[in-house]
Amino acid sequence: MGFARTCSVALVGVEGVVVEVQADLEPGVAAFTLVGLPDKSLIESRDRVRAAVLNSGAEWPQKKLTVGLSPASVPKGGSGFDLAVACAVLGAAERLDPRELADLMMIGELGLDGRVRPVRGVLPAVLAAADAGYRQVVVPEQTAAEAALVPGVSVLGVRSLRQLIAVLTDEPVPEEEQPPDRGRPDAMLAGLMVPGAGAGTGVLAGSPVAPRQPDMAEVAGQHAARQALEVAAAGGHHLLFMGPPGAGKTMLAERLPGLLPPLTQKEALEVTAVHSVAGVLPPGKPLVDAPPYCAPHHSATMAALVGGGNGLPRPGAVSLAHRGVLFLDEAPEFSGKALDALRQPLESGHVVVARSAGMMRMPARFLLLLAANPCPCGRHTQRGDGCDCTPMAIRRYQGRLSGPLLDRVDLRVHVSPVSRAELAAPPGGAESTASVAARVLEARARALARYAETPWTANSDVPGHELRTRWYPAPGALREAETDLEHGLLTARGLDRVLRVAWTVADLAGHDRPTTEDVAQALHLRTGIGRSVPVGAGER
Repeated sequence: MGFARTCSVALVGVEGVVVEVQADLEPGVAAFTLVGLPDKSLIESRDRVRAAVLNSGAEWPQKKLTVGLSPASVPKGGSGFDLAVACAVLGAAERLDPRELADLMMIGELGLDGRVRPVRGVLPAVLAAADAGYRQVVVPEQTAAEAALVPGVSVLGVRSLRQLIAVLTDEPVPEEEQPPDRGRPDAMLAGLMVPGAGAGTGVLAGSPVAPRQPDMAEVAGQHAARQALEVAAAGGHHLLFMGPPGAGKTMLAERLPGLLPPLTQKEALEVTAVHSVAGVLPPGKPLVDAPPYCAPHHSATMAALVGGGNGLPRPGAVSLAHRGVLFLDEAPEFSGKALDALRQPLESGHVVVARSAGMMRMPARFLLLLAANPCPCGRHTQRGDGCDCTPMAIRRYQGRLSGPLLDRVDLRVHVSPVSRAELAAPPGGAESTASVAARVLEARARALARYAETPWTANSDVPGHELRTRWYPAPGALREAETDLEHGLLTARGLDRVLRVAWTVADLAGHDRPTTEDVAQALHLRTGIGRSVPVGAGER
């Protein structure tokens, strides 16, 4: 009788659970039994592993073989257990030393020829292994760079099972031939990308050949909207653009990610882990270091936005936009249930999806940017010029964005059509993305210094109670906002959000605390109503 064990990782959403892979050989009729709550793709590993072992020059044991995946109560799926199962079987057959396998973490799919194929979710799997105390990880060679992002872990990238056997037995490591380059994509990398996943959700971050970064200098006019983008980026505030078609709402939204600060190392690992699990992480870019930009089509379902799918839930658009921007163009055209499902992650920064196969908690701290037309035809103005929609149709259309959702949006700006003079203005008059991003970075640094001893980093993260009791605005600065609260123009949540925006405006202006002018500007950005204090045009 032979016994051996090694370890792998089962992914539940973007969190990993360490799984012990045990192999037991007993005398009897040759059979291969796999237990431990495997799904269909994992059950099929019996045939993949047997063929891979034989084609790697090793002998398959002709005994009763039982492979157990523990803990048995955790659902397990995917092909990433193949490598661990094969090594556990070879350890039980004494082809490998079982002692060499006990402290190894193995992740990878096996081809029938013995080659090790990459799988999705290597980064969160290795993070889970490191948290569990494992310091040696074996992964496919194509994902070794992704696994190496985890500090304190020794990573061994292998091309084939034959190479791994040689390493574990101190034999000469054979050279595996590289497939000839005939101008076609490498078939070995097919498992890393979900077909159409990036295009279906509008995810632009992480592309190995990134498109040219849109520049704010290309935007003609739109001073109020430019100012709103700057405030949103500096404080992490959610934003609504309302205006007719062709005014530049989408053009402005595409330039918001360029204003956000670069991701920290911790944030980059969080984003990369989500993208790796979702299958939108390109093989040539193991680390996503720029804020992602996710722009799903308005036909997206609630499951596509918040996460879901058959079996265990998968990350949705809110998680793919984690630490970046989620842009919903033509927001009233989205399903009302899908839009209202955003309310919980907007407050908590994560989303919990429960399905019959299990429950999954995914990060979802994103900056929401909504764009909407004022009416079905898009030509409605306060004067009603050129609009053929009935008042009932206008109210019904605008009512698709529910009050509770809009109450969580800090900035609401009307985007007017660009005038002929602004379009004909000579180039060079508008600020570039680089200059605006520099001011945003300075404002973020002021906020970070202010909240140094707290768990918060941006003004939008701070609870309203803390702002009212620990960081006071200038005396009398909130008088007009409190009057709006008494008249019902603001809710209690709305007052807190005005105070958060006022702190961001003060950080951009270099003020120690919000002044009356800063609060008036915050009120104007939230309500769209002009105040007695003049509001800056956004140019500096």
